[in-house]
Amino acid sequence: MSFYLDTSALVAATTNEAKTNAVQQWLNGKTAQDLAISDWVVTEYSSALSIKLREKQIDVANRGRASALFASLCAGSLSILPVLGTHFRAAAHFADQYALGLRSGDALHLAVAADHGFTLCTLDKRQYSAGPALGVRTLLL
Repeated sequence: MSFYLDTSALVAATTNEAKTNAVQQWLNGKTAQDLAISDWVVTEYSSALSIKLREKQIDVANRGRASALFASLCAGSLSILPVLGTHFRAAAHFADQYALGLRSGDALHLAVAADHGFTLCTLDKRQYSAGPALGVRTLLL
């Protein structure tokens, strides 16, 4: 089975959060053939670390270590999928289903995972719940 990791899972894996140990244990032993992210995750990950730095949840040194760890994961442990126009249009369709409460970035993660037939792995309970309603397999880490 192939898994698509959203940004929340990777931020937890590379910084000190409540779910860090659980996510790291889940990732242990998985390979680039098992795990994928999208180009959108790369952008969103950088934004998440900047937010953590501005809110003083991490310092500059910890941001640097997390960024280096993420770069290492991208180079050796993750397949990186491009985000295409079709993914943006599918994400818009997902977001149109307003009762699901999806944010645009979460809808985009679901659209990429759906297009590749991957299970979306997340810490976001709303995204996790919305997936099956959209025909996307999800796993709450």
